[in-house]
Amino acid sequence: MSNPQAVLPALHDRHVSAGAKFAEFAGWSMPLEYQGVVTEHTAVRSAVGVFDVSHLGTLTVRGPSAVLNEVLSNDLTRITDGQAQYTLLLTDDGGIVDDLIAYRVGDDEFILVPNAANCAAVADAVARAGLEVTDVTRQTAIIAVQGPASDALVAPLGVPDLDYMSFATARIAGVESTVCRTGYTGERGVEILVPADAAGVVWDAVIAAGAVPCGLGARDTLRTEMGYPLHGHELSPSVPARWSSVGWAVVADKGPFNGRDAYVVTPAEQKIVGLRMVERGIPRPQMTVWTADGECGYTTSGTFSPTLKTGIALARVRTSVKVDDQVEIEVRGRRLSAQVVKVPFVASHVRG
Repeated sequence: MSNPQAVLPALHDRHVSAGAKFAEFAGWSMPLEYQGVVTEHTAVRSAVGVFDVSHLGTLTVRGPSAVLNEVLSNDLTRITDGQAQYTLLLTDDGGIVDDLIAYRVGDDEFILVPNAANCAAVADAVARAGLEVTDVTRQTAIIAVQGPASDALVAPLGVPDLDYMSFATARIAGVESTVCRTGYTGERGVEILVPADAAGVVWDAVIAAGAVPCGLGARDTLRTEMGYPLHGHELSPSVPARWSSVGWAVVADKGPFNGRDAYVVTPAEQKIVGLRMVERGIPRPQMTVWTADGECGYTTSGTFSPTLKTGIALARVRTSVKVDDQVEIEVRGRRLSAQVVKVPFVASHVRG
């Protein structure tokens, strides 16, 4: 039974009318699925789907970009106005408070999109740095349109042609919105930040144009096929960022930033790898991974891949484990064979 205290997104009534099944995500009641995870997953890989991801945080930040650059791990000087960047907020010990997207509106104005559960922690870290931060999560809905047919669907609604990780202000279905060419599925698409009180207009227009409504169940299988990390699974405050294979989002030589000192001295003892089942079985998180030499790690995410028609997992293992190695995953008391593979499990089309 759902939590009656859970936050309902602005589009909740639309989800109910569409027959959604709900689950709680970080205190929000969000659609888990409508027609079934496999159907929705396939729609995104083959055509176009639309997700309500309004449980993600939305923070507006004002103040010098140089100050914000001393909070976050990536280098904001590498992007210009109208570009977005994937970045991390590290703990003092080098763990990961959150992974988030930073939108550069101007040299002294940013939009941050953190994960729902960590929005307050991100806002607090930014405020402690002396920047003005406003949480507009409840006033903002985020609609993600994803899939190879997404360009053709959203262009008539007013979405401009954008480069990957670029954003612009535009009138989408007549509603003033911020639209960014990004997503969490591995397919070409956009995420639209729209005023919550007008979200229904944009959602209805996207659905009317032919997008399949998709829940967060399909979002998870899609991101796992891409090898994308999820906070609470691959990323954690208690696990060093060095052990989570996200070093590309950490620019250690840019100067000081939160957690840098701990990050640079942490030895790279573990890493995240992809595992593809050889034997029949579906891996889940927190299952032990074995090599011939003994226990070598554990799965952080695991699911059935609708695209590959087999079980796949992400796992944190010793750095000695290499691509093409054979391992075993302990699934319900049985050790089942799997192969270490390079991620993504399926081809990415985010840039194409």
